[in-house]
Amino acid sequence: MTTHGPVLPIWSCGGCDLPWPCPMRRRELRAEYADAPVSLALYLGGYLVQAAEDMPWAPAGALHRRFVGWTRQPAEVQQRSTATVPAEPGRSGFHQAG
Repeated sequence: MTTHGPVLPIWSCGGCDLPWPCPMRRRELRAEYADAPVSLALYLGGYLVQAAEDMPWAPAGALHRRFVGWTRQPAEVQQRSTATVPAEPGRSGFHQAG
């Protein structure tokens, strides 16, 4: 049994206080549903509906990414996506001399 369950209605993790599902719970869920990715998405979809009811101010897209969207990414991409990504060259708003 995991200690990384959701604390309702704020949807933080009971194990680490990060937004649920936290990175640890995501790893656990990936392992539990390794052979059933559609079942994982359906399981988390139920939580998405509950969270949307508890947090009506939260943007739907953000909730989808948080609860379901990550399930479609390979685990190694998921781990890298938590790092800070540097800005693209030329996107800082300053003109670069050519």
